[in-house]
This record gives sequence, structure tokens and C-alpha cells, in this order.
Amino acid sequence: MVDFGARLKELRLKAGLTQKQLASQVGVTKSVISFYELRERAPSPEVLIKLSNIFHVTTDFLLGIEKPPEKPLLDLEGLTEKDVKLVLVLIDTLRQKNARIKS
Repeated sequence: MVDFGARLKELRLKAGLTQKQLASQVGVTKSVISFYELRERAPSPEVLIKLSNIFHVTTDFLLGIEKPPEKPLLDLEGLTEKDVKLVLVLIDTLRQKNARIKS
């Protein structure tokens, strides 16, 4: 089972964020992020929710209750309905291209 600190660090590094950058987004100090990653502190429910929103994962995933998704999820937040349709067309086009390549 992955612990919260390890999962947080993994997500932070994957996002290309420093502890200081993440701390700024969450509204805490760099040392607090370090404490979380070292398992010396646990986040408050409010901070946990902020972290889940920043990394687009569930709080259960952050806490190690939920396994990571087997397939990557697409975050479509902030896109218009027209934008979403364009993304779906692009996905379909890429799938067709890849199917032709495999054939």
C-alpha cells in the first residue's frame, strides 16, 4: 500500500512542481509539504481537497484507499462543449490512425 507522503511526492514530481511551488498553490509553507512527504504530518481535510483538485485525483487516491486508474483520465474542466467535441474527434482520429499502422 502506498502511503500519502510517497503518493504526494510522486504526483508533485510528475507535475514538475517543486515543494515551494506546490506549497504556494495549496496555501501552506514549503516545510509543510516536506512534512507531508516525510510522513511527519497529515494534511487537514481542506488541504487534502486542495491537493486532489491540483492533481485531478480523488482524495481516496491520495490516501492510498483507491488504486490509480489503469487508463489515464482526461481533465476536460474549463473546456466548452465545442472544445470537448473537438478533443473527442481528435482522439477518434488518432485511434483510427494507430489501427491502420498496426494493420
